[in-house]
Amino acid sequence: MTGVMAAMHVGFGEWLSRHAPGLALAESRAIDSRAMRIPRCYTPQSLAADHDLLLDERLGHYLTRVLRMRQGDALLLFNGEGQEHAARIAEIRGAQLRVRVLEARPVAPPSALALTLAQAICRGEKMDQVLQKATELGVRHIVPIHSERTEVRLDGERAERRAEHWRQVLISACEQSGRADLPTLAPVVDLATYVDRERHSAARRYVLDPRAGHRLSDESAPAAAIVLVGPEGGLSESEIDYARHTGFTALSFGPRVLRTETAGPALLAALQSRWGDCG
Repeated sequence: MTGVMAAMHVGFGEWLSRHAPGLALAESRAIDSRAMRIPRCYTPQSLAADHDLLLDERLGHYLTRVLRMRQGDALLLFNGEGQEHAARIAEIRGAQLRVRVLEARPVAPPSALALTLAQAICRGEKMDQVLQKATELGVRHIVPIHSERTEVRLDGERAERRAEHWRQVLISACEQSGRADLPTLAPVVDLATYVDRERHSAARRYVLDPRAGHRLSDESAPAAAIVLVGPEGGLSESEIDYARHTGFTALSFGPRVLRTETAGPALLAALQSRWGDCG
């Protein structure tokens, strides 16, 4: 496999993670398998038809040097605000790439079921996997949580670097899945602070507890839901009790104990299948 073909196969995010650690942006994927591959790229800039944009130099480098795109080639742009536009490369000057934004394209609306994942921080790639799958499943809000058994503690500059890395994971998942709206990523917060803050929320609130007798099949359809998931060692009894005291419902998700990187996405998928847009 040539370098260009390999780059197209692994995608922009993975290519950058290999060649420019910490700058992993997003995978450009074809969204129409019947036609030639058209890269789908995120830009934070506003999009409007018949306007020109200068793309980020890293993205420009990837498109022109790795994918070997040329003036006149087509791509798709989205900015995470629910819009997607066709575009065409108008000018290339080194790593600087000017594109002409064309017509808006129809995109799927967000699920009517507004989902929040409050995920206790887990180690390494597990957290990336959770964020990726949650984004693919249509979660609207993600809240990283410090709990008693969280092994990874983030604060200050380290928290900022990790948040930027997580944001790139969300962008990559949106590009891959065809999603046009970017989930919000909240700052890291302690579990007690978070559940107190949501005490009066109108959303249905669930805390996963394998010992609970309550099942998802016992629930009626919510308009919004919050899913609270513990880290590798699970939430402590006192944390589960406190969450229940503030209005969370302890929920069992089957007879098997799920890993933290499985539990959140599995429950999100079940909620979307039952009451959202995956049914």
